[in-house]
Amino acid sequence: MTNRQVLSRLYLTLVPFLAAAIALGLGHSKPQLYLPIWLANVALMAIAIWVMGKNCFTNPDPDQRQLGSIALLVITPWIGFTVFAGMGPPPTSIPEWVNTASEQQIRYALLIAGGILITAGLTLLANKLRQSGEKQYWLLGVLALGIALPLFIANMAYWGSFLGESFTNFSAASIAKRPDWYLSVRALFSWISGVEVALLYLATAAFGLALQAASWFKSKACRFYVLFSLVGSLLSVLPSSSFEPIVIATYLVSIPAFPFIMPYLMALNLLNLANRIPSKSR
Repeated sequence: MTNRQVLSRLYLTLVPFLAAAIALGLGHSKPQLYLPIWLANVALMAIAIWVMGKNCFTNPDPDQRQLGSIALLVITPWIGFTVFAGMGPPPTSIPEWVNTASEQQIRYALLIAGGILITAGLTLLANKLRQSGEKQYWLLGVLALGIALPLFIANMAYWGSFLGESFTNFSAASIAKRPDWYLSVRALFSWISGVEVALLYLATAAFGLALQAASWFKSKACRFYVLFSLVGSLLSVLPSSSFEPIVIATYLVSIPAFPFIMPYLMALNLLNLANRIPSKSR
């Protein structure tokens, strides 16, 4: 890799973690402040992606270009996700939610679109792994994604549409006590969220094992993907606990964009592999 490619990969690797740290550390900012910064990051990410993948994207070999397209499908949603750094975490009170209703709709619309693109990219990756002779784990990954995606879309629609409309109506009607139907729906989507997040992590673990079995990536990297994903899956379904570190960890792994961090890192690795050692990725 050239120095520009090394710097580009380093920047792209840090992006999800920096965005999460800013969002959790600083909270909500004014759009006039965070949108220009986000646009600057969009430009930097686009440049870094081109520097990393130029040889792959423009290669006359269709197999190599397909690997570049797969990586691009998984990486691109994070260009949109980084705007959450300025939006901060979802509001914790009804007035804050009502006041930022448009931002919340944008947040969850981006997550739905990103989830669909990432699922498409991983499904194409599964097909490449099948063609390479990997016969077990890619199928488990596709099955888990096939179940998780509809649940993910429903969960994001609940947060982006149902909650916003409900809170607006509650505020307008000055309802002090939440209706029974609202509490029932909230409990239902708490279960849906846990299952959906666990399946996304399990799908990532399956792809990590498939990439290792196909010898596309180093075993150390694959073990990291698998271990992190399995821990995330376990934490996402743990019952409520008074043990503060577990509560915090469960909250973090369940943040909607977080299950897509490992696929994003896989895609960066895949793009790097496609540039360096195309013969191993066919």
